[in-house]
Amino acid sequence: MFSEYDVIVVGAGHAGCEAAVAAANMGCSVMLATMNLQTIAQMSCNPAMGGVAKGQIVREIDALGGYSGIVTDETRVQFRLLNKSKGPAMWSPRAQSDRMLFAGKWRAMLEANPKIDFWQEMVKGLVVKDGVVSGVRTGLGIEIPGKTVILTNGTFLNGLIHIGDKQFGGGRAGERASTGITEQLVELGFESGRMKTGTPPRVDGRSLNWDLMEVQPGDENPSRFSFTETKVPDKQLSCHITYTNSEVHEILKTGFERSPMFNGRIRGLGPRYCPSIEDKIDRFADRDRHQLFVEPEGWDTVEIYVNGFSSSLPEEVQYEAMKKIPGFENVKMFRPGYAIEYDFFQPTQL
Repeated sequence: MFSEYDVIVVGAGHAGCEAAVAAANMGCSVMLATMNLQTIAQMSCNPAMGGVAKGQIVREIDALGGYSGIVTDETRVQFRLLNKSKGPAMWSPRAQSDRMLFAGKWRAMLEANPKIDFWQEMVKGLVVKDGVVSGVRTGLGIEIPGKTVILTNGTFLNGLIHIGDKQFGGGRAGERASTGITEQLVELGFESGRMKTGTPPRVDGRSLNWDLMEVQPGDENPSRFSFTETKVPDKQLSCHITYTNSEVHEILKTGFERSPMFNGRIRGLGPRYCPSIEDKIDRFADRDRHQLFVEPEGWDTVEIYVNGFSSSLPEEVQYEAMKKIPGFENVKMFRPGYAIEYDFFQPTQL
């Protein structure tokens, strides 16, 4: 059914897409395997690229022939160059993207490369012969032969989603977790660990009072990520800034006993520079407010991303607390924030 590929990439998030095009552009035959072709290059959390340190990485990827900068430039709804008050080495590009356009552009660029094939199914394990990886095995038992396998599984390896005292398997909201790969790699002698990250609620922009928030427009003369001559939108959308307050914090604290962050159910290591709102309240108890960035998800949607309000507290606690945020008094929530635990492997084991 399948000929032998030079490279098999498992997972079609940002890393998987870049791995696929890097191999294909070097002349390799590539199989890109994903559990869902409709979520290729899905922006799982914040619909943005870049920022401090991350923006430099996107430009480095572009310089090496990657596509993330091109896709971001062509699908952005806002561009800002951060840290402009510092020296040029600290300037950090950041772009807010249209979530749907971003994924669609990435898929179009992948499909335009004849060296890349696609397969939609969960990869359950590796084919190993005489101590050498020679392909992958899918949930249907299909073996796809390959000389090299690249795993870019993101948050999907035995992913476990937490919302208050509820928990269920998943690699992302509405998508199942990936099983089998971790167990096999551990049997082969690799050591795995658990990491944790989270995402904030998504809300209905029509229910917000924008007059009570500070407008944050894009740069007047926006730059770009890519060094190529990409076509960029000629207009931008504004983000907005608001703040939590002591009343918000007190409501959030009522859910701490049911928080998986505080009752021991989450054991994974969290990101250092992206703490949840409950973690910020707990660690910085002397602060009476925290900044929130209210960000659009795209040109043609009312869905809003509440940056800075990542949470795994019970959904009703998240909702009641948000209603005390200036501009959110009549907020309608599309879905609550959640935390997700997942397996990872130290890259030093490569």
